[in-house]
Amino acid sequence: MKFLGDMGVSLSTVGALRTAGHDATYLREHGLHKLPDPEIFQKAAQEGRIVLTFDLDFSAIAARGGTALPSVIIFRLSNASPASVNLRLFRLLAERAADLAAGAIVTVEDAGYRLRRLPLFKNPPPP
Repeated sequence: MKFLGDMGVSLSTVGALRTAGHDATYLREHGLHKLPDPEIFQKAAQEGRIVLTFDLDFSAIAARGGTALPSVIIFRLSNASPASVNLRLFRLLAERAADLAAGAIVTVEDAGYRLRRLPLFKNPPPP
């Protein structure tokens, strides 16, 4: 799978994905750490990447987009250490890879995760 790590995501999480054989990149590696969220989302869509983020704005962007891709994984954890994020991320990938490939917004929380398939609306609401 292909991933794009937003600024809140640790470079070590991106590294763990690479070690596991995934194609993962990090905004700061490309000097794009100040890119606005809609442009990050567009970049992920163009490159076929799943967005990894702590930013809730991405769920709204995905919902308004009216498309199935890109998928977005949002971390909402009380312990946001890379070890905690990585554990939950790899569990999610093992359980829901097909859903992520088809298009979904996944919110990863302390007690588990919530998955909503994309597109959320047949006719997206106006911006």
